[in-house]
Amino acid sequence: MLYHASPERYSLMDRIYCRCGRSGVLLPKVSLGFWHNFGGDAPLERSRAITRFAFDHGITHFDFANNYGVPAGSAEETMGVLMDQDFRPYRDELFISTKAGYGMWDGPYGEWGSRKYLISSLDQSLRRMHLDYVDLFYSHRFDPNTPIEETLQTLVDVVRMGKALYVGISNWPLEPLQAAAKYLRERDVPLLIYQGRLNMLNREPIEEEILDFCHREGIGFIAYSPLAQGLLTDRYLQGIPADSRMAQEHFLKSDRRTPELLEYLHRLEAQGRANGRTIAQEALSWVLEQKGVTSVLVGASSVEQLKNNLQTIQ
Repeated sequence: MLYHASPERYSLMDRIYCRCGRSGVLLPKVSLGFWHNFGGDAPLERSRAITRFAFDHGITHFDFANNYGVPAGSAEETMGVLMDQDFRPYRDELFISTKAGYGMWDGPYGEWGSRKYLISSLDQSLRRMHLDYVDLFYSHRFDPNTPIEETLQTLVDVVRMGKALYVGISNWPLEPLQAAAKYLRERDVPLLIYQGRLNMLNREPIEEEILDFCHREGIGFIAYSPLAQGLLTDRYLQGIPADSRMAQEHFLKSDRRTPELLEYLHRLEAQGRANGRTIAQEALSWVLEQKGVTSVLVGASSVEQLKNNLQTIQ
């Protein structure tokens, strides 16, 4: 069926959006991440339903990386199909990001932070998503073996080439982050946003002063894995579901389900009941309450799951 976005999608705009650092960009407090559940191994109609629901409820930011999906790259390919069939009329209302840094193809040019890899990867991402440009392009991880100036100048150049409107970095340590912010600012391509893992079980960006630096410098911060890949939900309270990530023993290992974690989750569940919220909503709210956080990235395996998470900000 021909897709017509909900005319009410911006009805809660004053509550849903947050300014990204000191930039002109507003991002939804909850953004949709395509790391899992949107690749070639996922039913297209389910991916379509989740993505439509997100946009219909004001979620304008869709987050990718070159290697997201099974097989790698297939999440971006899914977006290419959805762009052609559903979202082309709404392209200027969307904020689409992608990244490069982790292994994507064989040989010496298929990962890390060289100019060769970053530009080749971005070109491939644009072809997969059927886009002329992305709104945001990230260096996905710090490369200790490539001169930092090479990586950063490439980010500057992809903006000047018109392949990206803004640049970000993800998973960089504090000292290189500080150098990056200075380098990019001096070349009039300021660092828009930092993406880091932040949740109630992993507070490294706070402990390592990355979040504080971003806040002071007017750089946005977007938290990925705010639910610790599902640990901060009620999914594992009674056991390990057969269809869960933990059952697959891949991204989430069963040894993470410790007595200490279960005790913590039961306390969080009780706190949530007192606030009229689920464990997941408590966890998302905690991240959004941290000074300097712009948005949280959530994945979804169903419309209902995304709907429950969006209740955090509605």
